[in-house]
Amino acid sequence: MDRNQRGFTLVEIAIVLVIIGLLLGGVLKGQEMITNAKVRNLADQASGIKAAFFAFQDRYKALPGDYRVASANISGVPANMNGNGNGQIQNGNERGRVWLHLAAAGFITGNYTGGAVSGGNNGWNCISTRCPPNAFGGNMNLGFGSEAAGTSGQSHELWTGRNIPVAAIAELDRKIDDGIPGTGIFQNGKSPNAKPGTCVAGGVWAVTSANPEGSCGGVYRQL
Repeated sequence: MDRNQRGFTLVEIAIVLVIIGLLLGGVLKGQEMITNAKVRNLADQASGIKAAFFAFQDRYKALPGDYRVASANISGVPANMNGNGNGQIQNGNERGRVWLHLAAAGFITGNYTGGAVSGGNNGWNCISTRCPPNAFGGNMNLGFGSEAAGTSGQSHELWTGRNIPVAAIAELDRKIDDGIPGTGIFQNGKSPNAKPGTCVAGGVWAVTSANPEGSCGGVYRQL
């Protein structure tokens, strides 16, 4: 019997390693492309909602959710889903009615019940029948308040919702603002459910953490 056994040559091993490297590189690049696409989706979604918010004001001379005669002028808005007309979306009922008014008026897509949506900490837990989902599985929120971490002043704000990986929300901040979580028109949320203690470290997004946070949330200030 021929007992000689032929192993792999260095060239063959090198080719295999190159192929494995290309496959791993393709997988990592694919994951990066998916994340970037979700970031662009989130940025586009926020831009669309802000455009809808201002278009509603232009058409009805009132704020969505706060519109006092919405049921009389918008088909699909029940009589018990009007706002108080004081110019601020400042309570849970009006926060929930924002999305109902916008959808019924044709400015956004989706079916929303108009049910109450909390502000503050609980506002980050809005459900999909009341608030639109973001690209990462969280749900957005809009109202008058002070949820942006870098300010105590109140204004109408749009929250991204939770579930956003810290690397993704940092990239979003760089795309639309200054990349710093506590300054500018886009800031991290301050409530515990927006994870400010783990999403941000030393005044920057904590993208270099050994265990990166996967449930961050941000706030668009001063709509």
